[in-house]
Amino acid sequence: MGFGDVRQVATGSCSDLWFVDTGMYEVIEYGSVYVLDAERPAIVETGIGTHSDRILDAIETVGLAPEDIEVIAVTHVHLDHAGGAGFLAEACPNATIVVQEIGAPHLADPERLWAGTKQAVGEQITHYVEPDPVPDARIRAVEDGDRVDLGDHSLIAHHAPGHAPHQVVYEDPANDAVFTGDAAGLYVPTRDDVLPTSPPPDFDLEQALRDVELLQELAPETLLYSHFGPAMATDQLERYARTLSDWVQAVAAARNELEDDDAVIEHFAGETAAGEVWGAEKGRGETAMNVRGVLQYLDYSTR
Repeated sequence: MGFGDVRQVATGSCSDLWFVDTGMYEVIEYGSVYVLDAERPAIVETGIGTHSDRILDAIETVGLAPEDIEVIAVTHVHLDHAGGAGFLAEACPNATIVVQEIGAPHLADPERLWAGTKQAVGEQITHYVEPDPVPDARIRAVEDGDRVDLGDHSLIAHHAPGHAPHQVVYEDPANDAVFTGDAAGLYVPTRDDVLPTSPPPDFDLEQALRDVELLQELAPETLLYSHFGPAMATDQLERYARTLSDWVQAVAAARNELEDDDAVIEHFAGETAAGEVWGAEKGRGETAMNVRGVLQYLDYSTR
């Protein structure tokens, strides 16, 4: 796929569903946003806001108008998932913005979220745009088990806080699919590989592994990754649990061997395999961020 390309999801039992490559971080096949042409049409995820026009173009490609969109659902409020919420809310005047209850205040007033993002992503912030607030009256805060009725489809929210306390995954029973947010890692479709995601400040390994178990219990036919795209569920979840555990162990071992945390970050970011997937700039930035998240987790877990 290329930037702005739209494809119908033809995986498993999926119908009425499309996804667009938003060109996040100017990297192909990193950020996807889904358009669900249900009786009450919905968007799942919003990207970082920088290329919201590509999402609006995708809506038109599907045969809808922005006014037709009734639900914009984000899995969590990290800005690579929710940064475009304010822009899309303005462009889609009839849409309710759905978010986990802890994240709802940050969509209404994103000032602290913007400041935290700049600290978390480091040099990658050049790819972002400061988010617009979402009017309070347009926000629906959901809890674990809440159902968003889309007519012939529904989105069932399942709290999955290991990546961030404000994360849910959305189950779409009609499609036998789950929108995984970051709970299932970063999927690389060209390699059928799953890479870890462990950003600061709230990554929690034990809870993240429980989130993987939750997805396994839901047992969807299709996994709908925000990073990136749809995949038939085979052994990705099992592999991700191993990958995530091995990743944390590797960072912990490096911290024991190296002189300081800056050296640990450079150890991994300097020669990261992620660069082979997303290019040197994004690979280094992604890896450095994930190392910082593990280091904070290690600090917290040893208190």
